[in-house]
Amino acid sequence: MLRLPGAHRDLLKVPFGTLYHDISELLPRIEGRAIYAVGDVVTHNLLGAGIVPDIAIIDGYTMRTPCTCSPLLSARRVTARNPPGTITDDLVAAIDDVVRDPPGVIFVDGEEDLAVIPLVIAAPPGSAVLYGQPGEGVVLRIVDASAKRDAEAILDLFVRE
Repeated sequence: MLRLPGAHRDLLKVPFGTLYHDISELLPRIEGRAIYAVGDVVTHNLLGAGIVPDIAIIDGYTMRTPCTCSPLLSARRVTARNPPGTITDDLVAAIDDVVRDPPGVIFVDGEEDLAVIPLVIAAPPGSAVLYGQPGEGVVLRIVDASAKRDAEAILDLFVRE
């Protein structure tokens, strides 16, 4: 299991992509791309806009309170254990599995907040990764070599426990 040391926690408060205050603002930028959503609210909002993500990573919570809008997608469902503030081998394996064979929903027993990091690493170039920035909106990161390098650099700050 990987955990980010407290000294680096502020790094994750900065959006890992472009921040949009409303999901409708980014819809033209994701057209024709594989779409990967991290978070119950982002997934729910995509579905509300008529877009079914190829991959959704959800945990049934938003900002640590139960999320009543958790989407029920008909795609293959994979479960992964991932305690808060960590990236487990179980989560990484689930992401790798679903990226290899989409569509799929990864239901996280724990917290999915950090899943965007291994998801960007695993996702094919050109994919659109979306996740919620609490209280601000939704972040979009188009996967390219730079995104993968940035994700790897963040992951290198984690320590194995």
